[in-house]
Amino acid sequence: MTAGASYKVRMSPERLSTDEDKPTPARGLRSLLRNLPVGIWGLGLTSMFMDISSELVHSLLPLLMSGVLGASMLTIGLVEGFAEATASITKLFSGSLSDRWGRRRPLLILGYGMAALTKPVFPLAASIGALAGARFIDRVGKGIRGAPRDALVADITAPEQRGAAYGLRQALDSLGAALGPLLAILAMLWLAGDVRAVLWVGVIPAFIAVALLLWLVKEPAHAPHAARRPAPISRASMRQLTARYWYVTALGAVFTLARFSEAFLVLRAQQVGFSLTWVPLVMVVMNVLYAGAAWPAGIAADRRDPRLLLLAGLLLLVLADVVLARASSGPVVLWGAALWGLHMALTQGLFSKLVANAAPVELRGTAFGVYNFVTGISLLFSSAIAGALWSSYGSSATFNAGAAFAVLTACGLLFTSVHETRR
Repeated sequence: MTAGASYKVRMSPERLSTDEDKPTPARGLRSLLRNLPVGIWGLGLTSMFMDISSELVHSLLPLLMSGVLGASMLTIGLVEGFAEATASITKLFSGSLSDRWGRRRPLLILGYGMAALTKPVFPLAASIGALAGARFIDRVGKGIRGAPRDALVADITAPEQRGAAYGLRQALDSLGAALGPLLAILAMLWLAGDVRAVLWVGVIPAFIAVALLLWLVKEPAHAPHAARRPAPISRASMRQLTARYWYVTALGAVFTLARFSEAFLVLRAQQVGFSLTWVPLVMVVMNVLYAGAAWPAGIAADRRDPRLLLLAGLLLLVLADVVLARASSGPVVLWGAALWGLHMALTQGLFSKLVANAAPVELRGTAFGVYNFVTGISLLFSSAIAGALWSSYGSSATFNAGAAFAVLTACGLLFTSVHETRR
């Protein structure tokens, strides 16, 4: 379904003026599901299966590097940090290229295809070098597909339902992120802890993801960004990005500084006594809550003041940090992970919607690329600070500092406004 067609089947809130015309909540949800383009479901299911594969691999990769290949914690940190930085830089250019070419789907196919092709390398890797190379290519693939995918969601969805569209895609993505570690736990139990054998299980959903992408996701017949093709990232294109867009990007960067990598949740679980087999459970809990709340949060983003949702997300992050700082048992850590997941659900899809609505149509891919680059660098800084605090003062200092920064961010947000423009 094209973006133009999707506008015709939706009624605006202003037209729902009588009680007889107003749908019940159940009818409203069914209507939202029917009216969302097939491509949104395709992008969501593709993300879900790729995340099943990726999160299964990533939940076991530290075990392979340290327990099987004998890598030090410093080496593991360098491999992960370099891989994530590479993904952030790649996103910057892939979004701009999708604007320049007037097409997004080829970059999605390339990005997801690269990620799928790396999956067999992980169980076959005989050295840290081979594993680091596969991790690097996997993250390049993630960077290539990220910004064009987020821009394509806006291309094929009407502005008044972008929150629901981003929420649904994120919900399916997070469901995959929950199923991946859960599948890792089950496979570790079934295969008697053979890490390499379990990593082979992750190959199958990666190729299913590519097949779903080829089948369900199409470019809109008349892409709104294709009429004018701007030059790749340049001073002129940066000047075309609005002040509202830069405000949203800066706000996203500040939010990310208050939220360091989820790897610290895994480390906290291990610290309080989770065995290696059960450590992925913390990611399962976080992502189940993330997946369950992301779509309702996306619907709320279409109907509520964005600032209220962002403040609620920050409050949940503060609670998560406080719980995790004081946790002394596994169940308490899982409660902290659940609150963390709810915070992500309220904020991540909302930021995608805000970026899409603030960016010029012809620079939508560039806008998502810049946003992802800025927030990716912010995440690296916040994670580096979190790691330094953990090493010097212990895990409680890391989570207490996160809570303090979230409180400061919330105070700043109280004195600003988050307005939207619809495009």
